[in-house]
Amino acid sequence: MAVTLYDFTAAPSPRRARILLAEKGIAHETVQVDLTKAEQLSEAYRKINPACTVPALKLEDGTILTENIGIAAWAEEISSQPRLLGATPVEKGLVFSWNARIEFEGFMPIAEILRNTSKGMAGRALPGPIDLPQIPELAARGSQRLTHFFDMLNERLQGRDYIAIDSFSLADITALVCIDFAKWVKHEPKPEHTDLLRWYATVSARPSAKA
Repeated sequence: MAVTLYDFTAAPSPRRARILLAEKGIAHETVQVDLTKAEQLSEAYRKINPACTVPALKLEDGTILTENIGIAAWAEEISSQPRLLGATPVEKGLVFSWNARIEFEGFMPIAEILRNTSKGMAGRALPGPIDLPQIPELAARGSQRLTHFFDMLNERLQGRDYIAIDSFSLADITALVCIDFAKWVKHEPKPEHTDLLRWYATVSARPSAKA
């Protein structure tokens, strides 16, 4: 049984998995789960991932991983090079810390804006099997948080090539996808975010960024 990635090309979360697998050179098959047709809510997909989200990675032994951090941990053990989770205890701590921070301070605000303003997501304010109403106030808060997020990353990248450690890591993958995702809600780094824009140009040019 081949490794299979349950994906939706347009969505940001599975893109993180695609970039990771491309960096690692891990061969896999792909099954598209069309979120625009609510295929993630189908009975067939619920058997694969009851949380009704993508990505999901089905391993050769039938194990299914449903979170990017779990996929990354598995991939690091399967293919140790390039190291994307750090090579030393300190590096690992930095990568995991920065990855979590980017998810909380970047991805979450974007989701707050998108899911609480999009007409197509009315009644679907959170991913998963439960329908929940939109809260417009969360969108306004998300916009404020996202502005601070860009400022924070720009400051972190002063004099640095990568976010967490001195080499490309999972934190850079998460941040790259996050910044592209922010365009969905009409937020982008400003011209004065010179270090962030320098970093963004570099990581966007990696072949894996097109996965």
